[in-house]
Amino acid sequence: MQLTQPNNDYKSLVEQISVSYEQGRTKATQAVNTAMVETYWQIGQYIVEFEQGGKAKAGYGKNLLPKLSKDLSLAHGKGFSLSNLKRMRQFYVVFPIGAEAPHQLNWTHFVELLKINDPLERSFYLKQTILENWSTTQLIRQKSSSLFLRLAASKNKEGILQLAKQGQKLENPADLIREPYVLEFLKIPEPYHLSETDLEKRLIDHLQNFLRK
Repeated sequence: MQLTQPNNDYKSLVEQISVSYEQGRTKATQAVNTAMVETYWQIGQYIVEFEQGGKAKAGYGKNLLPKLSKDLSLAHGKGFSLSNLKRMRQFYVVFPIGAEAPHQLNWTHFVELLKINDPLERSFYLKQTILENWSTTQLIRQKSSSLFLRLAASKNKEGILQLAKQGQKLENPADLIREPYVLEFLKIPEPYHLSETDLEKRLIDHLQNFLRK
């Protein structure tokens, strides 16, 4: 990698370092989110394939997920609640081919999308989330405002889509990495147990260990 020429402007130096630092944090966050999505899709695949195993399905029946939740929680701690396992299973059913699950979205996005029962409505919000680079908060806001239904009933679709873009604000890496699902996946205690400085240090340490694997 070719280094830039030395710059005597101290302010410029600070800006260069800051940009590089934020880019690195963004890449680390994306790496964690990608790994989380891939892992949870695979867990969903294991569950569905086990259920389709004939005798195994008959033997465990409706008790499979509660039993899995109990045993996996004992083995790995938080992250394997019954509701989470149901979402992982549903994730695989909705996106049976892993490549169909957009890698731009994080697990929190998918949790919100999977709450939508209608496939057409879910597809709409998925595509709009990618197109407009919505954060999870923005996705929830657009769902709560019934954007899909308003568009379906409106003749001024372009106007409503333009309104949906207002207030768009990208989350920074610190906000993304503090999402409960990310902290859970990395086995970091809830934020309120740690000071801001301790949380920052713990996140950096876990990310470094995670990316070395």
